[in-house]
Amino acid sequence: MAMEERAVPSRVVTAERVASEAGFKKSCIPEVGRLLKLAAAAKPDGVVAESGTGSGVGTAWLHSGLGADARLFTVERDEELARRAAGIFADDKRVSVLTGDWQLLQQHAPFDVFFCDGGGKRDDPQRVVEQLAPGGLLILGDFTPSPHWPPRFEGQVDELRMFYLTHPDLDATEILTTPVSSVVIGARRL
Repeated sequence: MAMEERAVPSRVVTAERVASEAGFKKSCIPEVGRLLKLAAAAKPDGVVAESGTGSGVGTAWLHSGLGADARLFTVERDEELARRAAGIFADDKRVSVLTGDWQLLQQHAPFDVFFCDGGGKRDDPQRVVEQLAPGGLLILGDFTPSPHWPPRFEGQVDELRMFYLTHPDLDATEILTTPVSSVVIGARRL
């Protein structure tokens, strides 16, 4: 018997269409999206953040797990992409699409879930960790799996990944999402 395809939330389908229309090619993959939905659902009254809205695909996955009293703040530097993404969530007051630098998120911190897929991840990782509430979940996508310890990327120790995996304020691990991609997920220690 063939395995049934898992349902994709309708706003994810809409955001994927918006990405296609905008020529945006870096949207959140379903394997990461399902993890985002789970993380948001685990914090039903939480403050959820995303750095790097793109066309809103990751935002839509987060939204699909959002509790009735949760809030979702997402930020995108590209004004046109932010405008398009904002249209997808215009009917939901729990969602705020911000236009500009990732640091705009700080006024809404601390976060119970932070999907850091844009600004901050590489340029200010310590500040990213500081944005998390105690027990808050940090999700970082777009890593290349490494069988080595310390993890390597293009023949060198992956210092960015090491920063998050060994950070004293995080309990973190790396999860394979596809055979060629992984995420780092961490929880801020209480």
